[in-house]
Amino acid sequence: MFKNQIVAITGASGGIGRGLAEMFIAEGATVAISDLTLPTETAKEIGAAPYVCDVGDEKSVIAFIDSVQTDHGPIDIYISNAGIGSGNGRYVGGASNESWQANWQVNVMGSIYAARALVPSWVERGSGRFVITASAAGLLNQIGSASYSCTKHAAVSFAESIAIEHGDQGIKSHCICPQYVRSNMTKGMPMAEGSKDGLLEPKDVANALKAAIEADEFYVFPHKVVKDYFINRALHPDAYLSGMRKLKAKVGEAFKNKG
Repeated sequence: MFKNQIVAITGASGGIGRGLAEMFIAEGATVAISDLTLPTETAKEIGAAPYVCDVGDEKSVIAFIDSVQTDHGPIDIYISNAGIGSGNGRYVGGASNESWQANWQVNVMGSIYAARALVPSWVERGSGRFVITASAAGLLNQIGSASYSCTKHAAVSFAESIAIEHGDQGIKSHCICPQYVRSNMTKGMPMAEGSKDGLLEPKDVANALKAAIEADEFYVFPHKVVKDYFINRALHPDAYLSGMRKLKAKVGEAFKNKG
């Protein structure tokens, strides 16, 4: 399905990004991976082309896209995968302004910068596929990180905007919304390692994206239960909030016991 297509992926030196790259390479695509530092070792191991990209910097995003297209040809699929998260501090808005802004730049503006650079040419040729790795937190919430939850909600909204504004012009948009996936971000995280819904592997996310593309589905649910949670949240919002407060209390006890 992806044979001879050009795929560009951010945040791909490991974790979900690497898993996605491996899937597309196995399907016959030419894959360019990027990260804050040149992912030379990963690229060599999986057969990708390495690039540097700081997705929070528009010039860096444009340089990545331009370099890939100069080296390999027009990008067919762009995966905005890079993401960061940070804690609240003692209170919900307790993280610094710098922390909030960093989450905004990476989790939201990185996708906007890429879409600005790619969508006009995609509309002109009548095809293109934009994938955003959001999170279940973008549909639900991440306890302990309001900045992550808020920006991932915004990431989901932007993916929807692409589908709404340009879906009739041949542009496909997909939004990946997993819970916990094995990566550097979840390493040593009690909520991830003890998740009742399971800690997935990056390849599970890649397979879920492949299935969603084949079925022409916008949302990608590597943890299928997230779809049920999302529906229940919409139908029973007060019960959802009550349940999340109970989960927060449970998580707090787990941290105490670990300490």
